[in-house]
Amino acid sequence: MRTRTRLAAAGGVGVAAAALLAGPADASPTGHQDVTRPVFVAADDPAGNSVAVYDRHADGTLTPAGRYATGGRGGILDGSVVDHLASQGALTYDRAHGLLYAVNAGSNTLTLFAVHGDRLQRLQVVGSGGTFPVSVAVHGNLVYVLNARNGGSIQGFVRLGDALVRVPSWNRPLGLDPNATPEFVSTPGEVAFSPRGDQLIVTTKANGNQIDVFNLDPIGRPSSAPVVTPDPANVPFAVAFDRTGRVDVAEAGPNAVASFVLHGDGRLTLVGRTATGQAATCWIVSSGPQVYADNAGSGSVSSFDVTSSGLVSRGITPTNGGTIDATLSSDGRNLYVQTGATGTVDEFAVGADGSLSPIGSVTVPGTVGGEGIASA
Repeated sequence: MRTRTRLAAAGGVGVAAAALLAGPADASPTGHQDVTRPVFVAADDPAGNSVAVYDRHADGTLTPAGRYATGGRGGILDGSVVDHLASQGALTYDRAHGLLYAVNAGSNTLTLFAVHGDRLQRLQVVGSGGTFPVSVAVHGNLVYVLNARNGGSIQGFVRLGDALVRVPSWNRPLGLDPNATPEFVSTPGEVAFSPRGDQLIVTTKANGNQIDVFNLDPIGRPSSAPVVTPDPANVPFAVAFDRTGRVDVAEAGPNAVASFVLHGDGRLTLVGRTATGQAATCWIVSSGPQVYADNAGSGSVSSFDVTSSGLVSRGITPTNGGTIDATLSSDGRNLYVQTGATGTVDEFAVGADGSLSPIGSVTVPGTVGGEGIASA
């Protein structure tokens, strides 16, 4: 893919818990009349994690707007190359409340930022309630973190204004084998809320090859044990809900996307499985009539149309090497894809029919192998 590269501002900036950090003056929304909502990229640096902010322009291209220290450290799973966290949802934006959440796997913490245009204000760094957090999910005032090591666990929080309060009794161990190898395919992949916010979905990848569903009571407390749907040898990695309400699961085993109906009691019923024909199909995003799956081993994105009977493959779009996490802009006009082999974010325009057209790429310094991308 022809690449147009721009360098982001180098280095993280330390801040006090409530200090507002400004990006370069000429990169703020007020400096560009065509700037729309920003895009956020996590570095996952073990020496000091940070979030790079990019202004998104009307044509979908990105320019750097600043970099902000999380106050924690990134981490690297054993055996990982292009995907050091081997997860989806390491960086999550709460659009309704203008808040950004970032996991710090190396320090077992979660950072909460307030988003002011293209500037971030670090509000809080809180313990994740486990070891090596890799994914965070938000629904209303509920926040859940997925911890990957020591058998895996989920930990629930309640957001009170601009602060998170951990609820110790909302911790649930996953009971995975902590000694399974290779580690990067044996840790859990994602925690995600159902659209109604009354269920949590957790993928275990190769360590169990199952999809766990925790039912939540009216205050957000998880069931004592999950409803388990076996997914033998399929390595369920990440999930997305499409416009029909089905759960679409990226499966790294067969390199396919499996579609399930999620029932109120936590059971999952398989609707169908659609092969990508690519390698290491692990990440997935959904917007309206389309679903996009990222293939780390092939350097590509697979596109699917959502129909009443399931997913229909519509083709493959090449990316830079090591295609990992991705995010869709809030208006659905652009797809941004992290490429872990090169530390870039590839930019695509989304056509009216869901087709992808490359429009450039930005290099995010110090992010080779890093994971976590979100859009405001």
